[in-house]
Amino acid sequence: MSGQPDIVIIGSGVGGATVAAGLAATGAEILILEAGGHIEDRPENRDQRAIFQRGHFRPDETWYEADGTGFNPGNYYNVGGNSKFYGAVLTRYRREDFAEMQHLDGVSPAWPIAYEEMEPWYGLAEELYQVRGALGEDPTEPVHSKPYGLKPVADEPAISKVRMRLKAKGVHPFSLPLGVDIERWLAKGKTPWDAHPNSFDGKMDAETTALAAALKHDNVKLQTGSRVTRLESGPDGRIVAVHYVSNGETAVLKPKLVILSAGAVQSAVLLLRSANDSNPTGLANRSDQVGRNFMNHNSTAVIAVSPWFRNDSVYQKTFGFNDFYLSDGEGGPPLGNVQLLGRISGTILKGAMPSVPEWLLNRVTAHSIDFYAMSEDLPSPESRIMVDGDRIVLKWVRSNWEAHERLVAKLKQVLRSAGFPLVVSRAFDKRTPSHQCGTVRIGNDPAQAPLDVFCRAFDHPNLFVVDAGFLPTSAAVNPALTIAAQALRVADHIARKDLAA
Repeated sequence: MSGQPDIVIIGSGVGGATVAAGLAATGAEILILEAGGHIEDRPENRDQRAIFQRGHFRPDETWYEADGTGFNPGNYYNVGGNSKFYGAVLTRYRREDFAEMQHLDGVSPAWPIAYEEMEPWYGLAEELYQVRGALGEDPTEPVHSKPYGLKPVADEPAISKVRMRLKAKGVHPFSLPLGVDIERWLAKGKTPWDAHPNSFDGKMDAETTALAAALKHDNVKLQTGSRVTRLESGPDGRIVAVHYVSNGETAVLKPKLVILSAGAVQSAVLLLRSANDSNPTGLANRSDQVGRNFMNHNSTAVIAVSPWFRNDSVYQKTFGFNDFYLSDGEGGPPLGNVQLLGRISGTILKGAMPSVPEWLLNRVTAHSIDFYAMSEDLPSPESRIMVDGDRIVLKWVRSNWEAHERLVAKLKQVLRSAGFPLVVSRAFDKRTPSHQCGTVRIGNDPAQAPLDVFCRAFDHPNLFVVDAGFLPTSAAVNPALTIAAQALRVADHIARKDLAA
């Protein structure tokens, strides 16, 4: 790449990698700046003691609560971002998630666009991420204009039996739409993929799909070890420079377009830290909404145990159910989604229960099955990311927690009725990145939102923010596919409106 790139993309997670894939064929010179490096193919990738007990991959980083308490966040800085560790569940938001929805604890606001606008982009994102799935199993599934191109990942025998038990109790289990080539994954080792890093082992993450597709084009380049420190805006509001550090050296780029895709937290942090005389509260912040409306799903691990059930599965994570997604099943408010976790072993559980002998945990988990209950976190301007000098401050105001507790109680009731007499649960906290989103949301009114419906900053015509930060609501499903779909939609818009001019 000679001279200055036309487009700089900051971050190579789902948003950044997917928008790069969508723009690659335009011929524009695109440079992707990634703060981290590639995840190497090392034994630790499948070593559950290294991952869950020693925290081998956790960042050496501290964030702070509003009272000054520090904590180590579970965010990752590497090519592909958090998707390298994700559970690869690539679910569409339900059609109802795009409309205003009344919850027990308040209102989830309507999106500025409808599901029908996003639907074709969902289909393209499913193709790009090679999603395996099946239609017709989930009553809440929105309309698809075309079926999944690949069959769902098969249940293992023990999991198939539980699916049948739940069906017998009137529940509607559906095959999770997954970005996993299960044969390739298991060929490398008999482990689950959930929370295990991927080094081209069969998980369809941002690096192995979207970024790989983008880098097939000579006009797209990836530069690792390059941490962006500041965006500089000019008198007309346009971003005139991207300042970054690489190998200890400071550098500056002056592209025509900047696409910020550092993640819901880090994108907000960069905008806030780029404040100047014209933008004293941060870039794109005329609305005072940058950093606000931080959301992180209310989520709980639920483990069901029966001495008469033998779980010999390896990966487990193949079905979920939405019977309590649009209501509580009794005419009450929405509660959320339930899906299987990746198989929890005694070795994994030891990380959360260090005082319990691992042999005992292995004995218990041999007779257990593990679920993930997830409820919507409602947007609030008081739930926010702030900066205090070099510190990142997270003031997460949980919402809708009572509804989540009702979902966990419903799940426990269902599992007991299906033959699991002992059901225990443990909520996830802020140290686990349970689908962080919000902070730089899209909207129609620049007084209420930093971005327009194509993720362009109202205040800076050549700045786009394309990551989980743009999400105006969290819904109660995994957000990765919605981020990818919007990234493709944004790329198409940029190609037509900015690059064609």
